[in-house]
Amino acid sequence: MKKWFFLRAPLGWGRWMRRDAAAAWLFLMPSAGGFAVFYLIPFVMGVMYSFMSGVSGGRFVGFANYQELLASHSFRKAAYNTFYFSTVSVPLILVLSLGLALLLNRNIYLRNWLRTSFVLPLVVPVASVIIIWQMIFDWNGILNYTLSRFGIERVDWMKTEAARYVVLAVYIWKNVGYNVILFLAGLQQIPKDYYETAQIEGAGRFRQFFGITLVYLTTTTFFVVVMSIINSFKVFRETYLLAGDYPHDSIYILQHYMNNMFVSLDIQKLTAAATLMACGIMAIVLGLFGLERRYRQFME
Repeated sequence: MKKWFFLRAPLGWGRWMRRDAAAAWLFLMPSAGGFAVFYLIPFVMGVMYSFMSGVSGGRFVGFANYQELLASHSFRKAAYNTFYFSTVSVPLILVLSLGLALLLNRNIYLRNWLRTSFVLPLVVPVASVIIIWQMIFDWNGILNYTLSRFGIERVDWMKTEAARYVVLAVYIWKNVGYNVILFLAGLQQIPKDYYETAQIEGAGRFRQFFGITLVYLTTTTFFVVVMSIINSFKVFRETYLLAGDYPHDSIYILQHYMNNMFVSLDIQKLTAAATLMACGIMAIVLGLFGLERRYRQFME
């Protein structure tokens, strides 16, 4: 009798697998149906409308809507502000959240209280918290009052270039806790034996950090970067509640442009801008996947 005979699947295994797969698809159908109805089908229809001259009775115009969109000064300004914000905010929140995770991973005073405080922004409604931020950064708000008490000139935070830093602070406050949780989970998966062995061999803290910690946090870091980029594109809600439909030019982002196009019922520009934004996010994520794959191959 051949050895591989014992490695064969039991009788009826294929039938059980087919039955199990059918049950899995049955449970996935409600979620898949909801995703298709509320996300996939509207997005496909939006892409189709971006190549038409009108929503009803329109004709195919090719890339004319995209050419008109790219020639728009408002769209170029919104695209630049969105790209600039993501370029600045993602590396900053990545470094900050990793540093906080390394700090909370040690036995420090009030560690449990600090962990709870970082999770609170995830459960507190944004609309209610924005009221507090407005009280802080208003012309007659708490921050300007404090500055004036020290003889420092007041700053119109939401109507000058400083608005960009306010939105950046709100973004970091809202998302840093989620990233810290992910990094803490990744740090706790690293075996302690590796650090003990490195210490015996005379490796310092920097060598341990770059040779052990960062290497084993590769997957976690990749996921955190992707989620941070996606969240940086979702900062419109906070910006809209802070500054309204037409904020200062420094915080006028793509979602503001698309919201204004929706109000004016310019569906062609709206769908073209949404398609370009989705393609941009997809290109960034696919590029990160390629970098992560090459890094793994290099490490192997």
